[in-house]
Amino acid sequence: MAEKPTLLCSKCGVGLAFAPVTFRYLKRSFRQEALRCPECGQVHLPEDLVTGKMKELEVSLEDK
Repeated sequence: MAEKPTLLCSKCGVGLAFAPVTFRYLKRSFRQEALRCPECGQVHLPEDLVTGKMKELEVSLEDK
């Protein structure tokens, strides 16, 4: 069985690992597990997170 390839940080070349990340928007914040570089902290945002949960939060906050 083949392993899923590890994503590498474009800055450091180190493998990304899941870590809790705090996102902030319009004075609100939420925490989400995301792939993050253990060296520089750069975060990989997959399309499903951006177009899903983050989009829902953006719409709900701007409607208030």
